[in-house]
Amino acid sequence: MLSACNAESRGSQEVESATTQQEEDLSEKEKELAEREKEIEKKEQELKDKEEEEKAKGKSEKKELTPKEKRDKEREKQKEIARQRDKEEREEEKAKAEDEKKKEEEKAKAEAEKKEEEEKAKAEAEKKEEEEKAKAEADKKEEEEKAKAEAEKKEEEEKAKAEAEKKEEEEKAKAEAEKKEEEEKAKAEAEKKEDTGTMSQQQAVTMAKNYLVYTSFSKSGLVSQLEFEGFSNSDATYAVESIDVNWRDQAVKMAKNYLDYTAFSKSGLIQQLEFEGFSNSDATYAVENIDVNWKEQAVKMAENYLDYSSFSKSGLIDQLKFEGFSDEIATYAANEVGL
Repeated sequence: MLSACNAESRGSQEVESATTQQEEDLSEKEKELAEREKEIEKKEQELKDKEEEEKAKGKSEKKELTPKEKRDKEREKQKEIARQRDKEEREEEKAKAEDEKKKEEEKAKAEAEKKEEEEKAKAEAEKKEEEEKAKAEADKKEEEEKAKAEAEKKEEEEKAKAEAEKKEEEEKAKAEAEKKEEEEKAKAEAEKKEDTGTMSQQQAVTMAKNYLVYTSFSKSGLVSQLEFEGFSNSDATYAVESIDVNWRDQAVKMAKNYLDYTAFSKSGLIQQLEFEGFSNSDATYAVENIDVNWKEQAVKMAENYLDYSSFSKSGLIDQLKFEGFSDEIATYAANEVGL
């Protein structure tokens, strides 16, 4: 801002100096013209006086002019004409000089105004540049502060997240430890109970454990299997109640076993697990926790049906829908098998 003002002030001073110099040059020319005019006017006055004198003399003498006098008079006349022409030329030259002076003044003024405008424009440009520079620095500072604030916020969020995860891990570890403790306690109680059972009950417990080593059962299914093996309902029930089993895990294993040798829809597999004695909750849990492509299951079932029976496309779709597949998946399967 200050540099722009100083530049404008220097420009104004330079313009004033140039104008003053031009005015001084024009004043010198005017002085020379004035002196020349004075000399001419002096000579004119002398000639005029001489002419008046000759005129007066001619009147007094009243005699005829000699050829020489006539020539002199003619010369004087020519001189007068020349003086008149010279006067006109001087006036014209004076007017021309004034016109040139005016043009010079206008030119000087225009140049001074132009220079002043240029200096003003330069000062404004410098001012604008300074303002833009200041704005850019302010914007940069604002961005840096914003970035810093965001980084601090992110750091705080990550710290809070880390603390939350740590707390969650600690709570999870605590819950697992408590669960393990409960399981060990239940196992200990079951073993204690097992040891206190009758010989028949202890045999039922041993057989129940052996079955669960190589296959999966629901709670009621295992009781029924032990009864099939000849144990009484009370001994079978005692055995199943005495062993430590996660029935949801058993439901998951059985679901996987079924899918190893046959095809099911999602709802069909839930119904099959319920038929095997699992609760709807455990059956649904099992089906939700296995990795199954239900479209592939529909294709397999469609192929199985076509291996021993004939179907139209719409008939096969209806059969697959009856088995629990959606219309979309049933149609997909029918297309895949070539109908």
